Amino acid sequence: MTMVSTPSTTAPAATSAPVRKRRRSHRRPRVLIAVTGLFFALLYLPIAVVALFSFNSQKSLTVFDGFSLRWYRAFVHDDVLIASLGTSLRISLVAMAGSVLLGVALAVGLVRCRTRLGSLAGLVMLVPLITPEIVTGVASMLLFKGLGVSLSTGTVMLAEITFSISYVTVILRSRVAALNPEVEEAAMDLGATRWQAVRLVTLPALLPAVLASAVLIFALVFDDFVLAYFTTGVDPQPLSVRIYSAIRFGVQPTINAVGTLMLAGSIALIALALFIPRLFGRRGGLDILSGE
Repeated sequence: MTMVSTPSTTAPAATSAPVRKRRRSHRRPRVLIAVTGLFFALLYLPIAVVALFSFNSQKSLTVFDGFSLRWYRAFVHDDVLIASLGTSLRISLVAMAGSVLLGVALAVGLVRCRTRLGSLAGLVMLVPLITPEIVTGVASMLLFKGLGVSLSTGTVMLAEITFSISYVTVILRSRVAALNPEVEEAAMDLGATRWQAVRLVTLPALLPAVLASAVLIFALVFDDFVLAYFTTGVDPQPLSVRIYSAIRFGVQPTINAVGTLMLAGSIALIALALFIPRLFGRRGGLDILSGE
């Protein structure tokens, strides 16, 4: 009579224990999930309340009485706020153009300059990023006052350009470092001048990062309050400063509508900046912050 061996049932039991341990090790701590949820609730709940009450049909900031576009229509017909909106748009466009132009030149110069002076300039370029913005605002105001320059829209533009150059340089610097200088040398070997090599080879390669940084600078300058507050004149004021001046006498529902529109516009601009590299066949997302 032949003996038929039965399969052992101890092997699956032995292997299931490590599997259960691995599953337990990959479980997310509930405390961390709760803390994360509380953080996002405290961060975004006030913004959600502002957006909700911008559609309130009544002039109440505590009782929601129904959806209405009343305060958005009031904003459209408010000549003072519309004038401030136009001022903010002009400041943002000029600051975007000026900071991108100077930032591209500075990024290329810092990467191509291999001397100690270039390294020192790179460190100095990072100072505005770590300096509190209120310090920069007060310093800019004192500089204009010391030079006898009256505060106006022009002073806001100059201050915003100076403050935004560092952001553009940081975004573009690593992108310039990733470029192969031999491509420019090949263009010059084919008869192109140095400027033609930069214009026809380097700048097209930097175009996705340049466009993305321009959109980000526009969003940052448009929403900026601290620097604009210390360098603006009496009239016309940027929209952020005008809103601050208005809420000192009481928050009006129109301010909720303006804030909601500014928030939606900023989100759209930042999303566009993160999506632009994909249009050129490059990686998108947060990689653009490092210029990759």
